[in-house]
Amino acid sequence: MDYGKDKYRKEQARKAARKKQVNINVREIKLRPKIGDHDFNTKRGHVERFLRGGDKVKVTIMFRGREVQHPDLGEKLLRRLASDLDELGRIESQPNLDGRNMVMVMSPKKEAPPKADVGSGERQETQETSAARS
Repeated sequence: MDYGKDKYRKEQARKAARKKQVNINVREIKLRPKIGDHDFNTKRGHVERFLRGGDKVKVTIMFRGREVQHPDLGEKLLRRLASDLDELGRIESQPNLDGRNMVMVMSPKKEAPPKADVGSGERQETQETSAARS
């Protein structure tokens, strides 16, 4: 058996194994317990985008001053986020108070539903109606 041929075959097998390997990134979102509704929705949109991209998300609630005395507010906020994104991801680690931060990790579900492309559908309708008018 030719050593060069064997070495080449092993290298090709290693490359194929590396191609099939999946890298999972951990993205982090930081919140405060006194977050407004609009800001919360914006952060939820970021988490949704990360989960759809197949990344894990570490959600951190940062407490300052006397806010540490009310960890229930932070846990309530994390549970609300998890329930809003229930169809996209699941809780990998439950909310846990770590010093002045409360941390929860969410991971994407195996089959996340594809995001509906609303913009392209509207364009097709306008093209069809403009063609019908002509």
